[in-house]
Amino acid sequence: MDDTRPGPEPTELVGRWHLERTVQDRRHGRSGTVTGTLRIEPGPDGLVWAESGLLVWQGRTVPVHRTLQVRPAGRGWEVTFEDGRPFHPWVPGTWVDHLCGADHYRGLVEVGPDRRRVDVTWVTTGPTKDDVLRTRLTRTP
Repeated sequence: MDDTRPGPEPTELVGRWHLERTVQDRRHGRSGTVTGTLRIEPGPDGLVWAESGLLVWQGRTVPVHRTLQVRPAGRGWEVTFEDGRPFHPWVPGTWVDHLCGADHYRGLVEVGPDRRRVDVTWVTTGPTKDDVLRTRLTRTP
């Protein structure tokens, strides 16, 4: 996304979003898609980031969901898993890293200047992974 600027607060993104994600397993030459919704809402410790949708993978369609927390941390924000484990700092426009066992997740959040579009990219590498996930979020009324 080339029309972005770093630094919007996650509170600027509260609302409902349409979610389109591509999932590429580069190691095995497979790909799939997720279509669904994202809700970003105030929560007890910051914001709740709740995704739900349908994954189409290898000819099967299965429901998927994920809930993250976006919480104030020091002078900024951090993204945590639902159970509170750290995931990554909230720094749109900057690549962030997350280690999970032997796997390395490298992610980028890009927020459009009008706050109506967000692109999220995750590249995962490890002994058994070589994946790229690209998500386009579009604000819905």
